[in-house]
Amino acid sequence: MGKKTDIIKVLLLVLIGMFIPFLGSIALSYGFVPGKIAVTFLYFLVFFGLELGIVYLYFTLGGRRANKKLEQYKPK
Repeated sequence: MGKKTDIIKVLLLVLIGMFIPFLGSIALSYGFVPGKIAVTFLYFLVFFGLELGIVYLYFTLGGRRANKKLEQYKPK
C-alpha cells in the first residue's frame, strides 16, 4: 500500500509544480483573469488525467504480460 501512496504524493507534487508555470504563462498570455485561468487549468487537468490513465493502463497491461512470460521460465 505504501507504494501507491508514494506514487500519489509524487503525482500531486508534479501537478502542483506544473500549475505554477502554467498560471504564469496564462497570466502573461491572457492577462490575469482568475475565472478564465481556472477553466483553462481544469481543461488541462482533464487531459492530463486522461494521459495518466492511458500510461497507467499501458504499464499495468505490459507488466502483466511480462509476468506471464517470466512464469514460463521459472523452474517448477
